[in-house]
Amino acid sequence: MAVGPVLVLAVSVSSAQDRPGTYREQTRVERVVVDAYVLDPRGDPIPDLMAHDFRLRVDGKPVAIESAEWIPADRPEALPFLVRSPSGALLPTAPEIPPGRLVIFFFQTDQFVEARLHGLMRMALQARQMLDTLLPTDRVAVLSFDSHLKLRQDFTADHAKLERAIEKAILTGPPPDPDPEAFPSLARSFDFLAARKAITPEKALAIISKAAIPIVGAKSMVFFGWGLQTIGGASGPNPKDMRDFREAIPALTAARISIFTLDITDADYHTLEGTLENISDITGGTYQKTHIFPRLAIERVSRAILGHYEIVFAKPNLPHGWHGIEVSLVARKGRVLARAAYED
Repeated sequence: MAVGPVLVLAVSVSSAQDRPGTYREQTRVERVVVDAYVLDPRGDPIPDLMAHDFRLRVDGKPVAIESAEWIPADRPEALPFLVRSPSGALLPTAPEIPPGRLVIFFFQTDQFVEARLHGLMRMALQARQMLDTLLPTDRVAVLSFDSHLKLRQDFTADHAKLERAIEKAILTGPPPDPDPEAFPSLARSFDFLAARKAITPEKALAIISKAAIPIVGAKSMVFFGWGLQTIGGASGPNPKDMRDFREAIPALTAARISIFTLDITDADYHTLEGTLENISDITGGTYQKTHIFPRLAIERVSRAILGHYEIVFAKPNLPHGWHGIEVSLVARKGRVLARAAYED
């Protein structure tokens, strides 16, 4: 039976104007949302802060913060908005609202370098153990990159599915068909053709991010990797590395993905570790080595993502382009992890 046009009304349990956490950067074009993970000296989240506890600078100049809302791990970032149909019934609108945290496990595999293969196997075990620390409201997706990008498991709370996906992620076999029960769904916007053609991890990050943009909320990516700029290597990035990196950064920003990198390389130092530190700094995550205390590294990530702040500020009147963001605490001891820039 045909349904008549739906009249959109501003009906919701909590309005965007009343609840700072419902601001959306793509619709509130005059405002910027920054996801901030705030950690005390022990690495635990600090959950009791207000807007006046933060200092924000854009391009080095102070900017007033409109709101800073704490989003704990077990709470959705927004409540579904409703529309009223001609019959008077209230209908939920898209997009889907995840019930809690969204976590992406991204494995960069290497079956040929022993120092990386050993580290990958070690951290795959830690990833499975991390599943035991998650909440029932959490949703996890698993992807891997070897010769190209593969969606191993779409967002799910099913630990059996996730354990199978992690096991397959450290290998080089083909990915499974998309999970029809996924909620929310990366596959819905995932460019499978581009994924098969991706030859750099930077391109893989861009594809993942573009698929995640329509999904409401911040996402934490746990990146089990050994390096970016893999074509240029020790000699520095080549043009392909740089093009894919320039594509990935705005996509990561739009998708609200913070990258928590766990370096799988079995070495005290390697030439590509700076590239991993850089991507974590830019997106508001952390970088850690895993060859000595792997369990401690994964525990630090687990604690860091127990909650985050949505910091909202009005865009200052600046020329179009990228602008640097610095977020720090006022009169409190702690570390603020937040993305380094926004594009106007």
